Amino acid sequence: MILQGDKILKQYHHDGGVINALDHVSFTVTKGDFVTVTGPSGSGKSTLLLSLFGLIRISSGMIVFNGKRIDDISDRQLTDIRKKSVGYILQSFALIPYLTTIQNVMIPLALEKISGKEQLKRAGEILEYIGLSDRMEHLPRELSAGQQQRVAIARSIVHHPQIIMADEPTGNLDPALSLEILEFLKKINRDDKITIMMVTHSPVAAQYGTMKLHLKNGKINNS
Repeated sequence: MILQGDKILKQYHHDGGVINALDHVSFTVTKGDFVTVTGPSGSGKSTLLLSLFGLIRISSGMIVFNGKRIDDISDRQLTDIRKKSVGYILQSFALIPYLTTIQNVMIPLALEKISGKEQLKRAGEILEYIGLSDRMEHLPRELSAGQQQRVAIARSIVHHPQIIMADEPTGNLDPALSLEILEFLKKINRDDKITIMMVTHSPVAAQYGTMKLHLKNGKINNS
């Protein structure tokens, strides 16, 4: 077991009452799983993804990562876990527009105490791995959408995380590019043994999951 949620509750209070964005959600993810999280808009998918490593704090319940409870630790401790063990991939790519491809990929390494030479070496190796070694000095605007998302994937794995949290990683791509990205995520999951948890609206993307969670009204509903 790499990640476990136990009765996770996330409430938002407003003038009209209380909304349970996550309503006592429980699940267990085994190391090496490719988890797909599906459900209608507003079902709590992105809230779940953001809650698991403290980008959103839960109202109650328990989250366990590598056998240790993490929902009740400090923001600094959570930041350290994210920095070392978690990679994020977003629908919007979230590349810094004035940085080159290799500079964008180096961002997680800049947070570690390693030399600039080593950062360049590791980022270059990852870009070679994903087939973008000829685009290292290009800016994001000089890349296609599929290339930008591959750069985002490279950035998410350059620090060798244990788990990747992907929020609609194919949402801005056409069907052909979506399949390319999904196949690459599958390769990372299979070859590098990186656990993946992916939120998606796409029925095609959902089929890549070795474990599938379906949310409805903040609850897991796999019936």
